[in-house]
Amino acid sequence: MTQELTDSTGVSVTVTVAPAGLLGAYIVSVDGVHAGRADFIDPPGPEDERIVFHTEVDEQFAGRGLAGLLLGEVLMDITRRNLTLVPVCPLFGRHLKKHGDEFRAGGGMFRLPRPADFAAVTRAGS
Repeated sequence: MTQELTDSTGVSVTVTVAPAGLLGAYIVSVDGVHAGRADFIDPPGPEDERIVFHTEVDEQFAGRGLAGLLLGEVLMDITRRNLTLVPVCPLFGRHLKKHGDEFRAGGGMFRLPRPADFAAVTRAGS
């Protein structure tokens, strides 16, 4: 997945997904420069879930709407892949608390994180 977008200043932005086994990331780049990421794991098991656990945008790119673009692309990709989002990352949790009904109406699925999800993130990072 690679999406070409435009940030709030009119500059070209690219969002790509970089899966790497259990751990992966959605990467946002501005003119080819890595500007931020949303990290995830796809835990093993019978459920098709993606746990998004950390999102960051480099300070030099602050105020350009990159976190919002990244969040939107992650949500669209998860919906396209027919995965259930588990929002461990506070940014995604706040967004879904406010806009969860809209996400579901657009075909998205999510559930609240459980203690086992936090443990899976910890295990994946070690």
